[in-house]
Amino acid sequence: MEQSVAHRFSTHLEFGARFRECIARSQTTLQLFDPDFRVFPLGLADVDAALRHFLTGGGSIQLAMHRSEHIERSYPRFVRLLRDFNHHIECRATGSGLRHLTDSFCIGDGVHIVRRFHSDHMRGEAAFDAPAATEISAERFSGIWLEARPCLHPTTTGL
Repeated sequence: MEQSVAHRFSTHLEFGARFRECIARSQTTLQLFDPDFRVFPLGLADVDAALRHFLTGGGSIQLAMHRSEHIERSYPRFVRLLRDFNHHIECRATGSGLRHLTDSFCIGDGVHIVRRFHSDHMRGEAAFDAPAATEISAERFSGIWLEARPCLHPTTTGL
């Protein structure tokens, strides 16, 4: 069995490259958690194209966050993507009981992960084709998802 390699990063540019790689390698699911997605490049044209390709191929996206305002105000491409693929994208916001969570991650297909250790810093790591590397974050995401409530509804909020 091949041992997975953790790719460490510490800059916004490196994080963005690893995030794009996670999208490109994923085929069925992307599960993302971040307090507000401020540092995720969701508003950029190339990421929009990659996510559209992923969703057109039948993929689904789950975003969990504390606050959705940054996405609503700063990522019009993602808001359009949400409108165009609302049956494949679900967004949820945490309640006050989970607002202390400060990590940030994207899990692709349960085998790829890009995670920052703290949402205030860019330091983190990525692992691909490494199911064991995703286990803790996947378990954490499941708990967050169950506690969070739907947000960013394109048909009811005017998005």
